[in-house]
Amino acid sequence: MLYVSTVEAREQLAELVNQASYGKERVIIKRHGRGVAAIVSLDDLKLLQTLEDATDIKEALIAREEIEQTGGIRWGDLKQEK
Repeated sequence: MLYVSTVEAREQLAELVNQASYGKERVIIKRHGRGVAAIVSLDDLKLLQTLEDATDIKEALIAREEIEQTGGIRWGDLKQEK
């Protein structure tokens, strides 16, 4: 993994994009010593999106199972909780 400052990222953007795209290098952009963004390959981004989708599906299945087991929450009860 490569770490660069925001100033370096501005100066070297084309090269950093090439490193992420072709070299599969992950680039962390830092501001005041802290990571604030990243440049990653499109393959890495697609993998991240796939993992997020899988997590969302798992959480939805868990929620559906809870609803089936408990009978769900009535709308009126939910409104009163506000």
